[in-house]
Amino acid sequence: MENQLAKSTEERTFQYQDSLPSLPVPSLEESLKKYLESVKPFANKEEYKKTEEIVQKFQDGIGRKLHQKLLERAKGKRNWLEEWWLNVAYLDARLPSQLNVNFAGPAPYIEHYWPPKEGTQLERGSISLWHNLNYWQLLRKEKVPVHKVGNNPLDMDQFRMVFSTCKIPGITRDSIINYFRTESEGRSPTHITVLCRGRVFVFDVMHEGCLMTPPEIHRQLTYIHKKCHSEPDGPGIPALTSEERTRWAKAREYLISLDPENLTRLEKIQSSLLVYSLEDSSPHVTPEDYSQVTAMILAGDPTLRWGDKSYNLISFSNGVFGCNCDHAPFDAMVLVNVSHYVDEKIVENEGRWKGSEKVRDISLPEELVFTVDDKILNNIKQAEAQYLKQASDLQVVVYAFTSFGKKLTKKKRLHPDIFIQLALQLAYYRLHGRPGSCYETAMTRYFYHGRTETVRSCTVEAVRWCQSMQDPSTSPLERQRKMLQAFAKHDKMMKYCLAGKGFDRHLLGLLLIAKEEDLPVPELFTDPLFSKSGGGGNFVLSTSLVGYSRVLGVVVPMVHNGYGFFYHIRDDRFNVASTAWKSCPETDAEKLVQLVFHSFQDMMQLMNTARL
Repeated sequence: MENQLAKSTEERTFQYQDSLPSLPVPSLEESLKKYLESVKPFANKEEYKKTEEIVQKFQDGIGRKLHQKLLERAKGKRNWLEEWWLNVAYLDARLPSQLNVNFAGPAPYIEHYWPPKEGTQLERGSISLWHNLNYWQLLRKEKVPVHKVGNNPLDMDQFRMVFSTCKIPGITRDSIINYFRTESEGRSPTHITVLCRGRVFVFDVMHEGCLMTPPEIHRQLTYIHKKCHSEPDGPGIPALTSEERTRWAKAREYLISLDPENLTRLEKIQSSLLVYSLEDSSPHVTPEDYSQVTAMILAGDPTLRWGDKSYNLISFSNGVFGCNCDHAPFDAMVLVNVSHYVDEKIVENEGRWKGSEKVRDISLPEELVFTVDDKILNNIKQAEAQYLKQASDLQVVVYAFTSFGKKLTKKKRLHPDIFIQLALQLAYYRLHGRPGSCYETAMTRYFYHGRTETVRSCTVEAVRWCQSMQDPSTSPLERQRKMLQAFAKHDKMMKYCLAGKGFDRHLLGLLLIAKEEDLPVPELFTDPLFSKSGGGGNFVLSTSLVGYSRVLGVVVPMVHNGYGFFYHIRDDRFNVASTAWKSCPETDAEKLVQLVFHSFQDMMQLMNTARL
């Protein structure tokens, strides 16, 4: 009886899904007021006055009608944004998504038990895979703890999308297919895909109802590795996933028309738990500099990534790891959670497998040999060429700032996330001589199927502080006062967004209602200040806090003349990752990161020298 009671009171991963509140629609007046405030840093008096008039006209006219229609839509849906967001932000985009949409990051194992070392790839890989598969089993059993803020549960739906999930290219719009089921829901796929030297293999990770052990996984990986290193390379079918979306959709249709078995092979990859890559290269990496390994994970060999897969786990010849994930089905915090779990387990077990070395009699991996012709081989070549051309244009800089971290900022009563956001504003201002429109991710997981909202970090208060830092006549006390005002403003905005009271997604909803009703695009969205302030996906700084663990990740910039800027926060350091396009003459990720580090020092000095 006692055991049954313990079982019934144990929280299950997805148990609160039905009781989460619906995503609210903010007030129109409030959203427009916040929007007007956000454009101020980018306007002179005349421009601002004109935008103010446009906003007022929108509020009194078409905006009110669109808002009413949005409220109507929200009545029938627990999340009025979900389907729209998935389509507009991800599935409708025709750009090659592997490089332009996916997020990627290095594993932090090199900082403890697994420093780079040749000859360790297969052994470490089998242990890393085993921990990942344990996480998958916890999810199937609904034993992954529910995320909470205080006593409030957060939406956990995105965790269903980590394993056995894949994006399928479409001619005009992609789709997502998810094969994952919890144990109580029924059967779920139990195989993984392994990519090596242009070839594709699959094997089941369950044997006689039990998960394979690391020595057993090691045997499977060794078989694949040996086979690929003693025989010719494969055609590199996965490279097709790095192509422009419509082109990949057409190539996929053609591939299936060549041989119906090709569809079965594609479905094997789509439904697999994850894709595991065996790379031959050995990227340079140290705890202070993750640049090269991160660049290779984000923009490496396209024949060794299935770009549409929700989870590509990548292993290098020197026993270094990372992951590359499609962003459509989930946000990075989900994978951060998985990676943190694996990192903790590797530390806990001192990087070793401490169980039995016995290997059961398990059937060997199966190779998926696609039927191809010259047309497909040519498509693969073209896909690789366009991908490598764009990949070679990407600058990736990932450094650790080790002078101080969260401990000291907390001691000074400064929120570490806002501390980094303001340092970035100052760095951009110093580098480019103007304010930088900035997107910081806020989560809306208090609500059913909530994902993200935009915090616009470039505020009037932040700009005033940046100007004071560049003005030699401003006293340290005045600079500190302005800095603390910028902190307070950012904190207020973040709280609004978490509570579902941000304005960017609301404005998007109003625009999409207009489009659905075949109405002309309201002037608010064609006003130059809309895009100048970042609207319509035009933020020059695309940023996100990746959390408070050792895990880090990056994506490419949102615009050609912009930066990707991602960071994690630890007690004694801030790790920062930035991306930029080399073909843009005015951006330089290396310079930006160095200036951010200088800004950290300047801000701390302000707190030390200026006494309030």
